[in-house]
Amino acid sequence: MFQKKKDKLEEDKNKKKYNTFQNMFYIVKGTVKWQKVLLPMMIIYSFTEASIPFIWVYISKLVIEQIELNNGITELFKVMSIATLISLIVMATNRYIQHQNWWRFIYARMKFISLRMKKALTMNYEHLENPKILDYMEKAGRATGGNQNGVEGMMHSTSQTCVSLVKIVASSAIMFTLSPWIVIVMLFLSFLHFLAIDYTKRKDKLKVWDVLSSKWRKINYLNQVTKNFDYAKDIRLFGMEEWLHKKQIYHHSEVHEKIVESKNRWMKCGILNQIIGLLQEGILYIWLVYAVIYEGISIADVTLYFGTIRTFSSTVSNVLDNIAEIRKLSLEINDFRTFVEYPEEKENTNFKPVPKGKELEFQFIHVSFRYPGQEKYALKNLNLTLFPGKRLAVVGLNGAGKTTFIKLLCRLYEPTEGTILLNGVNIKEYNRDEYYALIAPVFQNVECFAFPISENVSMKSPQETNQTLSKECLEMAGMEEKLNTLPNGVQTQLLKVLYDDGIDLSGGEKQKLALARALYKDAPVVVLDEPTAALDALAEYKLYMDFDKLIGGKTAVYISHRLSSTRFCHAIAMFKDGSLVEYGTHEELLSNEGEYANMFQIQAQYYKDTVEEVAISAE
Repeated sequence: MFQKKKDKLEEDKNKKKYNTFQNMFYIVKGTVKWQKVLLPMMIIYSFTEASIPFIWVYISKLVIEQIELNNGITELFKVMSIATLISLIVMATNRYIQHQNWWRFIYARMKFISLRMKKALTMNYEHLENPKILDYMEKAGRATGGNQNGVEGMMHSTSQTCVSLVKIVASSAIMFTLSPWIVIVMLFLSFLHFLAIDYTKRKDKLKVWDVLSSKWRKINYLNQVTKNFDYAKDIRLFGMEEWLHKKQIYHHSEVHEKIVESKNRWMKCGILNQIIGLLQEGILYIWLVYAVIYEGISIADVTLYFGTIRTFSSTVSNVLDNIAEIRKLSLEINDFRTFVEYPEEKENTNFKPVPKGKELEFQFIHVSFRYPGQEKYALKNLNLTLFPGKRLAVVGLNGAGKTTFIKLLCRLYEPTEGTILLNGVNIKEYNRDEYYALIAPVFQNVECFAFPISENVSMKSPQETNQTLSKECLEMAGMEEKLNTLPNGVQTQLLKVLYDDGIDLSGGEKQKLALARALYKDAPVVVLDEPTAALDALAEYKLYMDFDKLIGGKTAVYISHRLSSTRFCHAIAMFKDGSLVEYGTHEELLSNEGEYANMFQIQAQYYKDTVEEVAISAE
């Protein structure tokens, strides 16, 4: 319980709380960085957009004055022509800049999206299994998920605020010639309107949209499950349709309740603002009627003041709405920055060179590991050495800590306690990417990408992929027969997500593809983390033996819960409940009559004779 509270405090500490101006500057800075022409265009747009309502108000005043002065149709036509020409130039300029800004804002948002995607692709692997970080990722996605959301919404709102400020300055100057009090009254009523909007937006985000982030994640998962071919057979054969459908209805009903709550909150806010708007209109008419009767202003001036005051009133309301919107968008940008700026453990920039060649010795010294938010250790006080060129089998029941051990060896996780050494040096002192290059993994879940088969083997771009080597590795992994049936060979696209002629691989073919990846990478250390869990014991044993011959003198780690599959290894490490309980050769562990021997005898009654026959024939 104490540990969970500690983790919660750590998560809250990492949540960004920049103020509105800092977030506005962050977005403007990024936008101008990727679209330098936007800043001058936004300034021009602010003045052209702000001037349009005043041009038409002033044209109306001029027309009425010409009629009152009885200057004749020629003079009236001349005034209207000049005013209309000016109006057309301003409007054409404004519309051109508006269209230019529109796609430039989207382009800038795409750049912010690329920041989010880069963070997701490069952040420490351990964060990707943390539900709190996944919620941060979901909120960051929402902040860049539309034209009016977070990032781009801040661009538009900032631009509109600049327009509104220009309008307020211009209309205030005109209104002060009538009465300063009308300015003060309109500002006060508009401020009440702002308070209602600001309160509603902040409350709505906190009580609705923040709460919905985890629910959207669950809905997205269910949507993926119902569209994914890998789940389709199980769903149909086990009759899961109704169950999954009910789950979707349940989660959608939760979302629906929150959205209804949001709409009700906004309905109350809307009623209040309608009342404030009626007050503004009433005061405006009363004031102008008073000015005509008692201060003798002309009908032309009434037109000018009426239009100006309405522009002022609506603009003040708009700018306060924009401020409320910007404050809400600032919270979304905090969500975005919380994710993209999530702190990573600082690595030593003065890296030591990664050892070359195959003489690599890994040592786990008093290594313990606990997953974030968990009180129980997944691995406890592990002391183990992986010698160069040797085969280590890691065995044990599910949940024994085998996969956690592999994640630590691959440096997907850092130890909670203890040290991992490579040739006597803490692996933290090596560059992470260079360290990754030392290990060729084959994991239990084989993921295929919507790329050609050759790139699924090389895991590199087309320019960096050796087509010939990809084919050779696939053939060595047992895919030759499959390749011969494909018209495009290694250029055949996998999956049907992007290409209609894409193909899907069977479970066994995916495993062979994964083995080909490990061969292609040609790393000095090979790790097989139960990639054959779906195979029977005989097939697993044969695959391990065949692959063992292919990797030659490299260091290898074989993970399995079947003890007979790894009896050929130089050493066997038996894990139980996160601890290393036994270590030695197959014969030594059998003679000890401990956990390993007991587990082997239980399993042996099912397939001992068959495996031994395969082993003898292989020799």
